[in-house]
Amino acid sequence: MFGLFDNKDFKEVQIFFGSTKETKQECRKIKSPYDKKTVSIVPICDEEDTTRALKIADATKKSAAQVPLSKRISWLEDVVHTLSQEREAFAKVLTDEVAKPIAFSRIEVDRCIETIKITISELANLHGETIPTDIMPSGKKTIAFYRREPVGVVACITPFNFPLNLVAHKIAPALGAGNCVVLKPTPEAPRTAYMFAKAFIESEYATKDALSVVYGDAEVGSALVKSPIPRVVSFTGSVPVGKIITTQAGIKKVSLELGGNAATYIDSSADLKKAANRCAFGAFYNSGQVCISLQRIYLHRDIYDEFAELIAVETSKLKVGSPYDDDTFMGPLIDDESKQRAKTWIASAKNEGATIVAGGEEIDDIFPPTVMGNVTDDMKIICEEVFAPIVSLVAVDSYEEAIEKMNNSPYGLQFSIFTNDLSLTQSFIDDAQCGGVVINDIPTLRFDVQPYGGSKLSGVGREGPKWALEEFTEVKSIVIC
Repeated sequence: MFGLFDNKDFKEVQIFFGSTKETKQECRKIKSPYDKKTVSIVPICDEEDTTRALKIADATKKSAAQVPLSKRISWLEDVVHTLSQEREAFAKVLTDEVAKPIAFSRIEVDRCIETIKITISELANLHGETIPTDIMPSGKKTIAFYRREPVGVVACITPFNFPLNLVAHKIAPALGAGNCVVLKPTPEAPRTAYMFAKAFIESEYATKDALSVVYGDAEVGSALVKSPIPRVVSFTGSVPVGKIITTQAGIKKVSLELGGNAATYIDSSADLKKAANRCAFGAFYNSGQVCISLQRIYLHRDIYDEFAELIAVETSKLKVGSPYDDDTFMGPLIDDESKQRAKTWIASAKNEGATIVAGGEEIDDIFPPTVMGNVTDDMKIICEEVFAPIVSLVAVDSYEEAIEKMNNSPYGLQFSIFTNDLSLTQSFIDDAQCGGVVINDIPTLRFDVQPYGGSKLSGVGREGPKWALEEFTEVKSIVIC
C-alpha cells in the first residue's frame, strides 16, 4: 500500500461516509497539549452526518456479511502491513495530538498491530457446536447446531488516552466478523483515527462502505446511540457518559469500558524495591490518564516509611518534558482543564492533612508525577477517579483491612497485590471485587489478548479480540429434522 501516507505532514482530516471522503466548511483546529501548535484540522459533524453514515452502514450490512472470511482476514493482514510500514508516521501523529511520549507512541502502534493479529487468530475460532436434542425424553434426534453471525452494524466510540489501539480493539473484531462500523473517535485525536481508517478503507481487500468515520462530541455520540440501526454500541470512556448511553440506547447490546480507581496492596513480605519501581511506572504512565492507572497504594504499616522513601526515589528518576524526546517518560496532561483539576486534587488533599512525598511542583508547565502520603479514606483524592499522575499512600494494619478498603469503591476494574505469601495470593484472588487481578505487579498491567473489563461502575462486557468477537456477533440456533 505504498503512497498511502506519502504526505506525512498533512493536517486536514476528512469524514468517511463509507468509502467516500468528504469535508465540511465548518472545521475545528486541534492543538497540541504540549506546545499548543495546530496539529489537526477536523470537520465538525452533526446529527445529519451521523445519520447519513449509519444509513450507508445499514445498506451495506448484508453484502458485508457475505464477504468470505479469507478476504476479511486478508483485509486485516493488509492493515497490519500498512501499520508496520508507517509505524513512525502513526507514532508521530499520536504524539502530536495527545502528547504521548514518542517512545510510548511507538509501543501503542506495535500493540495495535498485535491486537489485529490476535483478532485474525481468533476469527478462526469463531464457530458454533452441535447439540444433542435427544438428551431428554421429550426431545428427538435431529441435526442441531448453532453458529455465530455478524450483528450488522456496530457503533464504536473511543477515548483519547489510547486513540489507536483502543480503536483497533473495536473495529478490527467488528469488521473481521463481517459487520459494518460507524466510528466516532475522540475529539482530541481525529487525525490518528483518520489515518487508521484510511488504512482500512483504501486497502485493496476492503469491503466497500463497511467503515464510516464521523467526528464530534455529544451530538454525534447521541445520534449514534439513539439510532435503531446499530445492534451494538461499544463505548470506552467516562462513567457519566456511560450512564447516558445506557438510558439512550434502547434495546441493543451495549458494551461499556468505564472508569477505575485501581489499587494495590503491598505486604510486608514483598520485594519493596521492585514494588516501588513498578508502582511509579503504573501510577505515572501516560500521565496517569489510564483507566487502570495506579491510584491507591495500601501498605502494611511496618513498611510504610521505607516504601515511601523508595517510591520517592523511583519517581525522581522519571524524565518529564518534551514528548518528542526519546527518553521522556511523561509529558503534559491532555488539556489545561485536566491540569487545573489535578492541582485542585492536591490542594484539597493537603488541606485535609495529606502530605506531598514526591512531586507537586510543575516542571516546565507540566504537572509532575506526584506521590501523596498520609492519605485517609475520606479524602476526595482517594474516593474518586483522578485520571492524573497522582498516587496516594495509605497505611494499614493488615491484609484484611487493605482488601476491605480496596473493595470499598464504586469502581472495580483491576487490583493487584505484591506479596511472597502464597496463601495471601489465593485469598486476594477470591476477595478482590474487580474484573482483573494481578499478582506481584501493578494493576495497570494489561495484555491485549486477555479479557478486559470491570465490575460495578467500571463497566459492562469485556474487550480483547476473543470477547469482542462475541459482543459483535449473534448466536443463531439451527435444527434440521
